[in-house]
Amino acid sequence: MRRAVLKEAAKRFPWLANVTLYGCLFAGGDLVHQLIAQKERMDWRHTRNVAIVAISFHGNFNYFWLRALERRFPGKSAGMVFRKLLLDQSFASPLATSVFYTGVSFLEGKEDIFEDWREKFFNTWKTGLMYWPFMQFLNFVLMPLYMRTAFMGCCAFLWATFLCFSRQSGDGTAAVALAFVMDPRKTLEEMREARLARKKQRIQREN
Repeated sequence: MRRAVLKEAAKRFPWLANVTLYGCLFAGGDLVHQLIAQKERMDWRHTRNVAIVAISFHGNFNYFWLRALERRFPGKSAGMVFRKLLLDQSFASPLATSVFYTGVSFLEGKEDIFEDWREKFFNTWKTGLMYWPFMQFLNFVLMPLYMRTAFMGCCAFLWATFLCFSRQSGDGTAAVALAFVMDPRKTLEEMREARLARKKQRIQREN
């Protein structure tokens, strides 16, 4: 019954249903990251910032982007799906990753909103190439157009957990993220030490 209601809502109000679900799942990914990190207090401000970026940009962008791809390359033939995947990973994925790093930094009021982007963008994009092409292949082949943004939101739940970890503690690589899942405290301590070492090197170069 609940599934039928959600499906009907997505059909009748596709933009609202897709964008809202995408934003909620993305914010949920940040909460999972904080729970795994075993923080003493939940950083609700960070979750709010992630939700703002996800709803205002990611959800809306993906909603219209997926429709534009389908209009330009309609159907589920191998050639059309390949073209959609190629464009998605070469244009949309780097853009979405860039907006996440710079957008959350902007909302936090960081002096240099491109700092995280410079340090972690390329690693994050490479990691995404191990995940998103497979998820988007399933999306383009199995999902009707009105459900594709919602399906991306479900996939983005796991991805947002990785992104939030990478931005706050990681370096954008899958190896460090897996180490964090296995031993959160040890990994966080190692990443803190690495950040301090990089800061010292940067200060020494400036002096």
